[in-house]
Amino acid sequence: MEIRPILSTLRRHKLTASLLTLQVALTCAIVCNTVFVTSLRMARMNLPSGLAESELVMIDSTDLASGANPLVRHQEDLAALRDIPGVKSAAAVDALPFSGNDWSNGIQTKPNEPPQLSASAFNGTPEELETLGLHLIAGRSFLPDEYIPEDSAHGYTGIDHVSATIVTRSLAKQLFPGENAVGKIIYVGAGPTTIVGIVDHLLRPSLNQPDSVERSMLFPMLPDSNDVTYVLRTAPQDREQLLKTASDVLKKLDANRVLQNAQTFTQLRNHYFQRDRTMIGLLLASMLGLLFVTALGITGLANFWVQQRHRSIGIRRAIGATRGDILRYFQTENFLIVTFGVLLGVILAVGLNLLLMKHYELPRLPLYYLPIGAVALWLLGQLAVLAPALRAAAVPPVEATRSV
Repeated sequence: MEIRPILSTLRRHKLTASLLTLQVALTCAIVCNTVFVTSLRMARMNLPSGLAESELVMIDSTDLASGANPLVRHQEDLAALRDIPGVKSAAAVDALPFSGNDWSNGIQTKPNEPPQLSASAFNGTPEELETLGLHLIAGRSFLPDEYIPEDSAHGYTGIDHVSATIVTRSLAKQLFPGENAVGKIIYVGAGPTTIVGIVDHLLRPSLNQPDSVERSMLFPMLPDSNDVTYVLRTAPQDREQLLKTASDVLKKLDANRVLQNAQTFTQLRNHYFQRDRTMIGLLLASMLGLLFVTALGITGLANFWVQQRHRSIGIRRAIGATRGDILRYFQTENFLIVTFGVLLGVILAVGLNLLLMKHYELPRLPLYYLPIGAVALWLLGQLAVLAPALRAAAVPPVEATRSV
């Protein structure tokens, strides 16, 4: 197929060809970045929390009794919850992944230096690791004497007395790259804290910073607030029934409390990512709408040109052009227009990504998205022009004489 006659024809229709090229370019830029943002959101939604998600239920409890010792209340509640049939283990915690209750602390590897980074702290009763299903890949769990005594200060004041911590694999690598972090000393309070164990994964309560979602540590500190979350581990099929039973048990122990957010961990995760799912749906709908409009533009222009060139097509057929020649002509013409649009669209896609990086802290667009977007638009263009091209190929040679 000779390209020169096609280019000559396009030069005679500069405005329409340029508008379609610009439409393809904008579509290419937006589609590449939309697919990239969508993939980031989906990867974020599928991050492993590190917990035995399918086995966990939780209830937030707020004790309204003034003067009561929260630590004693938590022990009584946990003892009753563990007696419920089907409960494998139970723990009281102050935070969970996706809970949003984030207590972050600066960490130094040397005393009297500015913090190197910050990490989320998780406090819980001694069965916390077992109940949550955290996978210990190095070191050990907390020893009984490492927990801060009940009559000592906890919370922000107690952090100065924490002697041991368990960190995530990700945090250990960031603090001590290329080294075994077990036994290393860090500083999160007034005194030194020893890393005694490493867990595979544990997401932070809030995933606001994509590059630090697993900067988490566990402290041997008991939740000392009237607000606490009870986490129960059970068989997946027993979760709904256990939630009802646990709520009844807690109300029976003390009616002067408020129970909220009785839910499975799966429900907690789904609620946390509800906005992400909505955003993904909107992005995909917008992208598909843009592709549909672009396809309509290609089809509409091709139909217009077939109508305008009816006589010339008949003449070409009369002097020996086959239907395949006519079909290839329109497909090649469309391929050239889309190619010009894709080349411009690649530049616009990179520029749009740089703009998003500046204002929304997105990572750089991987280069392999660009050829994927180009191939998608080439296929879309060929499909959109196929019907008009087939209609042009069906023009009989006799049309040349009818138009004279």
